Amino acid sequence: MKFRLPAFAASFMLAASSHAEVYEFDLVHSQVMFSISHFGYSQSLGRFHASKGSLDFDGKDWTKASVQTTIDTSSLDMGNATWKEHVSDPRFLDVAKYPTMEFKSTKVEVVSESKLRVHGDLTLHGVTKPVILDTTVNKAAPHPMTKRPAAGFSATTSLKRSEYGIMTSLPNVGDDVTIRIEVESSVKKQ
Repeated sequence: MKFRLPAFAASFMLAASSHAEVYEFDLVHSQVMFSISHFGYSQSLGRFHASKGSLDFDGKDWTKASVQTTIDTSSLDMGNATWKEHVSDPRFLDVAKYPTMEFKSTKVEVVSESKLRVHGDLTLHGVTKPVILDTTVNKAAPHPMTKRPAAGFSATTSLKRSEYGIMTSLPNVGDDVTIRIEVESSVKKQ
């Protein structure tokens, strides 16, 4: 079954060359947000900022795209210094021992006109596991400020922290982590 991409993506593809181009993440406008249950009373919220990331895209076929990103775990923002300190220490993320987490795609599926499923490997806390990002292509067009080809995405996934060896305070602090990712990217400057 073939899917048509939305008009904005189709025009983006026509403007792109037929060879793979590298899009770099806009680190100001790209971040990973997460939520996790705290004793069942609330969902604690936090976020990380990408320290680098790129998307390779051939201009004609999303299934040939690949994405990879590295996140500096010290960029953790929990909205509270004490909570950040707890989550950063060896009982949870162990930022000193595991200063980064990484995602590398292994396959991209086109689901519908603006929906993709990005399969890949997430390395967190020294453990690598497969994850699937349910992804929306928000916009793909020349950026109004830089005039370079640009693309923006929103993605969601979930994981169990216990599968990455992060067991502290289970089950009081939840095992299930809900993740939301926002990415802006532009063709790499020459």
